[in-house]
Amino acid sequence: MTKIAAAVVLVMTTACVSARSPIDVAGEKTAIARVLDDLNDAADKADEARYFALYTNDAVFLGTDGKERWDVAAFRAFAHPYFAKGKAWSFRSVRRAITISTDGNVAWFDESLATPNLGPSRGSGVLVKGTTGWKIAQYNLAIVIPNEKLDAVKAAIGPQ
Repeated sequence: MTKIAAAVVLVMTTACVSARSPIDVAGEKTAIARVLDDLNDAADKADEARYFALYTNDAVFLGTDGKERWDVAAFRAFAHPYFAKGKAWSFRSVRRAITISTDGNVAWFDESLATPNLGPSRGSGVLVKGTTGWKIAQYNLAIVIPNEKLDAVKAAIGPQ
């Protein structure tokens, strides 16, 4: 390859890379926050269809019990009786952090949740951006335990 041909290839490659639109990080974080807020609102209002539409088809939900690792179908089957009663659960985000990948197609979050039934909790997970917007690919719900109370919790749980 001649030096001129190599220079042309370099210029064309650079032009293609720089032609990509920059990611509107603030706008994407706002869109992701809307998805997470909508998830909490749908659960609070027992809108099962809206709640599960926010997940990817191959999403995973990790619950507070170590045995709770569900694909969407299994999680929906577990959650359906709660939704059918007219109120699933109430989570309210009191602090949220969102990070977006450099290509703008994957995001991860963690948030502190106020919950009437679980007490202080944490939600974290991964979202992916598709043609219809952001969807939850993994959600992890955890009950936060202050370090000074961990020994008592471990004693209550017993050996694993």
